[in-house]
Amino acid sequence: MWGLMAARLSGIQNEIDPLNLENPVLASLKTYWHAKRGTRAMPARADINPAEMKEHLGWVMLLDALPGFLDFRYRVIGTRVTQYFISESTGKTVTEVFEPYGEAAVKGVQAVYRKAARDKTIVRSYGGAGWLGRSFLDFDALAMPLSDDGETANMVMSVFTFDFAHLSETRETTSLS
Repeated sequence: MWGLMAARLSGIQNEIDPLNLENPVLASLKTYWHAKRGTRAMPARADINPAEMKEHLGWVMLLDALPGFLDFRYRVIGTRVTQYFISESTGKTVTEVFEPYGEAAVKGVQAVYRKAARDKTIVRSYGGAGWLGRSFLDFDALAMPLSDDGETANMVMSVFTFDFAHLSETRETTSLS
């Protein structure tokens, strides 16, 4: 199923446990996740302190993993994320949120979160956001599993950012027209 995501959402790339992240928000939160997990496969939700991530908190989402990792429910969605998409989605599942964008979007987003949770690893997704109806934006995201028992992921901390340089250029062009 993992390999099908690329076919479902053309232009989207995925990377398992990326070594080099140019995006400073993603790099910072990946370092934070690793520090909080210590010698464990993944940190617990209780290890994550919002005050320690304050400057990047608007890009963070927390999702509950539903049984069998068949779907994920949005528990917390940062204000920056809601500004660009999935506003008013707290409490909804990935299926409910992405259904308007088509089955490929639902399956693709679920595949990323499932891979992170099932394999206890960080997954990076990036590319154009045309599949969200935002063709003028590029996104860069991480999915990082959390586990209360240290063995099975029960949540995913996701960081979802957009390319603001590209957004600024688009707004300037639009306002000049």
